[in-house]
Amino acid sequence: MEPSNALKRIKPSPTIAVSAKARALKAEGRDVIGLGAGEPDFDTPQNIKDAAIKAINEGKTKYTDPDGIPELKKAVCAKFKRENGLEYVPAQIHVSTGGKPVLYNALAASVNEGDEVIIPAPYWVSYPDMVLLCNGTPVCVSTKEENGYRLTASELEAAITPKTKWVIINSPSNPTGAAYSKDDLRALADVLLKHPHVMIMTDDMYEHLMYDGFEFFTIAQVEPKLYDRTLTCNGVSKAYAMTGWRIGYAGGPQWLIKAMGNMASQTTSNPCSISQWAAVEALNGPQDFLEERKAVFKARRDLVVSMLNQATGLNCPTPEGAFYVYPSCAALMGKKTQNGKVLENDEDFVTALLEQEGVAVVHGSAFGLGPAFRISYATDTESLTKACERIQRFCASLT
Repeated sequence: MEPSNALKRIKPSPTIAVSAKARALKAEGRDVIGLGAGEPDFDTPQNIKDAAIKAINEGKTKYTDPDGIPELKKAVCAKFKRENGLEYVPAQIHVSTGGKPVLYNALAASVNEGDEVIIPAPYWVSYPDMVLLCNGTPVCVSTKEENGYRLTASELEAAITPKTKWVIINSPSNPTGAAYSKDDLRALADVLLKHPHVMIMTDDMYEHLMYDGFEFFTIAQVEPKLYDRTLTCNGVSKAYAMTGWRIGYAGGPQWLIKAMGNMASQTTSNPCSISQWAAVEALNGPQDFLEERKAVFKARRDLVVSMLNQATGLNCPTPEGAFYVYPSCAALMGKKTQNGKVLENDEDFVTALLEQEGVAVVHGSAFGLGPAFRISYATDTESLTKACERIQRFCASLT
């Protein structure tokens, strides 16, 4: 007895594995600071929780349509129009059990064997494995630090073939925090206009976490001619601190949305009815807290970038958005730890850091480009400060 061939093509999520290891060490009594999870430490706003309680009390606890209640689809349409200038009708909206199933449903509903999906690296760890599960071929394009870890027009042009089905654009990015400006997207759009067989999947989950006045744009907004072949994906997990509520959504061409709904009807079925009513309130309710929380994240970003750049051998770019930093540890490769272990790659680095100093981060090679590592600064300032001091101490101890 053994797993299916499809499952053999993929590996467990490294980010989840790091968090699980940190929890296990804490349970053993170790003093561990976990910076691996991409989850805001803020609580879900009270008005959203109240909407969920109201839904329970009103008996809104039954099955819903597999791809979302009409009220939530209308709220998503209003959000896209209000914040992105994109016009959708409810038949163009898909709601699922989190952002990840939205992306997977789209790929499963459209990718055939041999189809290629262009994925800029560093990438969110799940993109390539979802493509492999759907029997497609991930085409991972390494971006450059000097280009801000953003895919350039020439890199995109070189990666497109007659077999290309999708290109995935994640802005701001997990794991780097890099964001695409309007001009960046304009350059990519000009390439895509020349290749009408290529569809575009934008993962905009961190849209509301942009810093230093950087203005968010999504590609169908920048180039309306791409509207009919773009799936604009988002969700409530990050901005609204609703990770456990599991609600993601997307707007796109009606044929694809219908196919995604068919996928959901035979797999997950509907998202939690209570979570859907909470998401209606999240999208339609007060938005003022977003700026307040963004200011806290920015202060944390500035702290972490400054402290990491003071560590021996690390180079940490300042990201435009999200709540991650992606420092390079290339200068430390070949160094020895206090135990005499030679650091041959970034996985060696993060393993030794956890063992020696009790700081859990994720190695960059898990995201397709190293030697580097990802830190999530979605945690309290005291823990971040302590973790960065430990990282500084660890780097200084290498010989």
